[in-house]
Amino acid sequence: MIQIEGLNKTYHTGFLMRPKKALFDIHLNVPKGIIYGFIGPNGAGKSTTIKVLTGLLNYDSGKVQVAGYSPRVVKSRTHLGYCPEQPYFYDYLTGRELMSFYGRLAGLQGVELQKRIEWALNLVHANKDWIDRRLRTYSKGMMQRVGLAQSILSKPELLILDEPMSGLDPMGRRDVREAILSLNQEGVTIFYSSHLLSDVESISDRVAMIVDGKIVREGSIQEVTSSCSVQYHVRTGEITSNIDLPKGVKASTQSGEWTCEDAVARDLFIQFCLNNGISIERIDHHRPSLEDILTEEIARAES
Repeated sequence: MIQIEGLNKTYHTGFLMRPKKALFDIHLNVPKGIIYGFIGPNGAGKSTTIKVLTGLLNYDSGKVQVAGYSPRVVKSRTHLGYCPEQPYFYDYLTGRELMSFYGRLAGLQGVELQKRIEWALNLVHANKDWIDRRLRTYSKGMMQRVGLAQSILSKPELLILDEPMSGLDPMGRRDVREAILSLNQEGVTIFYSSHLLSDVESISDRVAMIVDGKIVREGSIQEVTSSCSVQYHVRTGEITSNIDLPKGVKASTQSGEWTCEDAVARDLFIQFCLNNGISIERIDHHRPSLEDILTEEIARAES
């Protein structure tokens, strides 16, 4: 559904229009029918990539295709829905009037338009009494819901969302997650950026991590998280911190919690405990989360 090969983008900023490279040789492939998370720190290039995909920004070089078309071609947006991070609408309209306006732009009218509006509002839990108030009275969370609702009015094949959960409370985040999953079950391909990495980890099929304009990791959640070693945490009974551990065992302790860096160290430490009559109360394994990995990649880029 989305193919990017060797994408480069440069901005020209300041009075002297000095060049600043934003994207470096980006390669991405988003198959049809999946949920694809796009993560990275502020200023990493997420919104720039999304604006290139939607045709809002031109690019220097590379090949970009959206549903088989270049984003420079209007036809690429025929089956595309998009919600920016900070949607701006005519604030003198009510939410329902806004939906009607965008529905007509999408070619809907009459009974079909009204049915589609009700469907979209219900999906994002925005069919409340406030939907008939003027947009200038909306909170950021209300505006996010309306922005998401308008982006799906045409029932697009591809939905691109820039920080769709930004500004939402926990209930709002849950509603948006459920809406994304529901749309995906209906066959919609979803490409979205987010800083809420726990949400990305829970609903995405694949993920790409961008730091300083470069893709540093890409793959399924399992592939990305399994690329880092698993730590094992062992809780024991009373044990002194200055014990003489056998050679090859790397463990550190704090209040009876021991951390073994790999499975070999774990097995040696457990055998050591058994041989010395030390009780083992619990063994847990900890695989790094997306947040752990992203933090590591940011630190590596800054070093």
